[in-house]
Amino acid sequence: MGGVGEAFLTTHWSLIEDVNASDDERNRALVSLLLKKYWKPVYCYLRRKGFDNEKAKDLTQGFFHEVVLGRDLIQKADQSKGRFRTLLLTALSRYLISDREYETARKRIPPHKLVSLDLIDPPEFPEPMSRSTPEDAFNYAWTSSLVEQVLREVETTCRNQGQAVYWLVFQDRVLRPIMERTNPPSLGEVCQRYGIEDGIKASSMILTVKRRFRATLKKYLRHSVTSNEEEADEFREIMQFFPKSMLYRE
Repeated sequence: MGGVGEAFLTTHWSLIEDVNASDDERNRALVSLLLKKYWKPVYCYLRRKGFDNEKAKDLTQGFFHEVVLGRDLIQKADQSKGRFRTLLLTALSRYLISDREYETARKRIPPHKLVSLDLIDPPEFPEPMSRSTPEDAFNYAWTSSLVEQVLREVETTCRNQGQAVYWLVFQDRVLRPIMERTNPPSLGEVCQRYGIEDGIKASSMILTVKRRFRATLKKYLRHSVTSNEEEADEFREIMQFFPKSMLYRE
């Protein structure tokens, strides 16, 4: 997959290094893009730190403003080592403890540079996560956000390639039972529901979508790691959230 400085020159680091302090409109767009991708983990970490909804939103904006536009916090980390989410979490921790910066986060940011979170609904944790550590909350939100992005792309790809029924079969037989913790319908039921000739054909459809999911997940992971080994570690860690059936044939 190439060296650290080339194939793993990640989208995320490239965005940060592309900031031009004199271009407010471009900087705002970059902050908006990073917020869109990563506000949930940061927000969830802050909530588990004890901040209320509005304060956590303010701090989330303040953190990305400092990291992206200020550039000093994240530059302290070695970009050639570690996962992006680890570096982001480290920077966030420093942001909160350094000279109690969080007390004046919003005051330092010109109003025209703020990216609003007012229209975003705060995520809800499953019950066990409501008692988690801030770090676990961050990692859970990171993983769930990543999986949501991957699944959206897989669904879009299936539909664009005329394979909408592939996605529906995968959704009913694999995805929905995982998310809702229910028993999957039988292959016979799925075949009858979508007019598929037999279980062999349905199983083939599911396998196609599983492969697409894994390939898309690995593509996303390459944006946030700096080595082959880290990508493999991230992949294994995320796949632990899924039953083994996501890796193998029906």
